[in-house]
Amino acid sequence: MKILRVNLETDDIRYEQVPETWQRLGGRGLVARFLLDEVPPRCDPLGPHNKLIWAPGLLTGHMLSSCDRISVGGKSPLTGGVKESNAGGTTGLRMVWLGLQAVILEGGPPLDKSWKILYINAEGARLEPADDFVGLGLKDTAERLIERYDSRIGISAIGPGGERLYQAAGVTHIDKDRNLTRISARGGLGAVMGSKRLKAIVLDQPRSNKPRLVDETLFGESSRRYLQGLHEHPQTETYKEFGTAAMVNMCNTFGGMPTHNFSAGNFDAAEKISGESIRDLNRSRGGEISHACMPGCTIRCSNLYAGPEGETLVTPLEFETLGLMGSNLGIDDPDIIARLNHIANDMGVDTIDVGAALGIAAEAGLMDFGDSERALQLMEEIARGTPLGHNLGNGAAHAAKVFGIHRVPIVKGQAISAYDPRAIKGTGVTYATSPQGADHTCGLTIRAKIDHLDASGQVEVSRNGQYNVAAYDTLGVCAMGTFGFSTDNTIIPDLINAKYGWGVGEEYLRKLGREVILMEREFNTRAGFTKEDDRLPEWMVHEKLPPHDSVFDVPDSELDTIFDTP
Repeated sequence: MKILRVNLETDDIRYEQVPETWQRLGGRGLVARFLLDEVPPRCDPLGPHNKLIWAPGLLTGHMLSSCDRISVGGKSPLTGGVKESNAGGTTGLRMVWLGLQAVILEGGPPLDKSWKILYINAEGARLEPADDFVGLGLKDTAERLIERYDSRIGISAIGPGGERLYQAAGVTHIDKDRNLTRISARGGLGAVMGSKRLKAIVLDQPRSNKPRLVDETLFGESSRRYLQGLHEHPQTETYKEFGTAAMVNMCNTFGGMPTHNFSAGNFDAAEKISGESIRDLNRSRGGEISHACMPGCTIRCSNLYAGPEGETLVTPLEFETLGLMGSNLGIDDPDIIARLNHIANDMGVDTIDVGAALGIAAEAGLMDFGDSERALQLMEEIARGTPLGHNLGNGAAHAAKVFGIHRVPIVKGQAISAYDPRAIKGTGVTYATSPQGADHTCGLTIRAKIDHLDASGQVEVSRNGQYNVAAYDTLGVCAMGTFGFSTDNTIIPDLINAKYGWGVGEEYLRKLGREVILMEREFNTRAGFTKEDDRLPEWMVHEKLPPHDSVFDVPDSELDTIFDTP
């Protein structure tokens, strides 16, 4: 495996050997090591000293169900700290097949300020002009790139949001069915890519693609055990049938569904946007209720959501969007949420941070909660790049400052996901203490067998979740795939030993996750973060959340020592 290093400012492209300290890392773990090694912690995130890395997970490359994710990372313009954002699609698979452990972008924009495409195939890499792609939404970008190159290419690209340096802009990857909608959404990494004037990375499909295995027999046997565990787990069928929208009724039942800018935890119309309702409506219109974003995925938790005439409105329509662009705005029509989602997808922006920004706009009087048409108008402002659109496209923290709103649901500058931390307190601990900023994917605790309203025990639950997730993100494993590993802690060590011959034991997953978290925290410390950054918004500590009238009351002393325990 090699590293491809590309300097956009000088047009220098070179392949390098993988440093020894990077050889046992991939995905999120490699992002953390790379940031500590190469990125000045206090640099301008949109300046020439920040770098951006693409890193497939350690298990990526074999089309093993849910194990081919790609991590994109750099210093976040949104949080000012470490940022890794992973996604499905085919980018990770293509990179491994091309023998790449990482692609690194560095330097400032080209001296002539032109836009570029980075094209990579088995023979090498080159930069090509892309000025004619500027301003294109991601749907048109995909069509134009496929027309220029080939239908089998992998693509990572930014939309107009990244071009305009919106801090809510992500990096979007194409899936197996050529939908350029699988987004590394969080933290503004699309703005970092845009600051270097790179519109897209195009990855050709090589003739020979199977990565080497040290022990093919062991890999095959442990893969079968994993797939059996995945197929037998009841959540696999749930997500195949309802997708992530299955979480709507569950979260609403716990009183943690974000409603009217996180002012309540129950949404009266939750049933209208539930997984069950969306499945039935989508099926009746001929939509695809179960869809795989990665080749080989057997869970198929994604969907192609169809409109009234059977046309695809968006793919995918997921829980976080239903929460932040639905209940959070008082909108109960899945067609409207899908249209909002489509605009965000084509712009290449995070539906969580933009949805939270729209909630701020409603609190500021720029729209009424429940006003679907006004919400669409505000999304069009973002799409057109008007001054108002820029303020919303830069996310909730920026919008709150502009509009003078105090009740802003953020941690470390990043919007809270669709689980209110006053009702699901373990996830609140994750929001507060994760080096990544508020992000449910860093340690969601809603399935833990614990009283979610009781502050006691939440730190331990969050810590365990954060260690596990950091490790899975380093392996390239989707959150849904973890169900297949959950009942047999020998499968992952066996897969790693079969692929690399490292001789790891059953403690490997937790040790790996802790190592990653500590590296991320070290980068943030060097960037100027203190324990005061590991806090939820003060208003969530005092403002009671209906229907349980709960507040976030996990003691600061416990938050400060969460990672003292191995």
